[in-house]
Amino acid sequence: MTLHRLNPPELSPPTGFSHAVTATGGRLVFLAGQTALDSGGTVVEGDLTAQFRQALANLLTALAAAGGTPADLARLTVHTTDVAAYRARARELGHIWRELAGRDYPAMAVIGVVRLWDQAALVELDGIAVLP
Repeated sequence: MTLHRLNPPELSPPTGFSHAVTATGGRLVFLAGQTALDSGGTVVEGDLTAQFRQALANLLTALAAAGGTPADLARLTVHTTDVAAYRARARELGHIWRELAGRDYPAMAVIGVVRLWDQAALVELDGIAVLP
């Protein structure tokens, strides 16, 4: 399985994402939306940054259970109840991404939503991975 991250020079340089990702071979893994739930099913305390860290860790745990690694992520969608706060913390969130997932960025989108399933949740991540 091979993932190719494409960032055409005709588009603005991506920061923290890839414009396109192609995949050849492999097995698809569809990752359900993960919020900042701890193992007991309670949203962790803290701001968007703390919740992003937990939600990403949860997503990567689900991916690992399927036999994948962060480098296998082809697509990620971030749903947040506060896009302005997400943008304001982009640098900090990027550090968390690199710490937990490395420097391979999937194709990504950030979507503003009115609320999430868990009312205390500020962010939810879902994705698609391609495994060998």
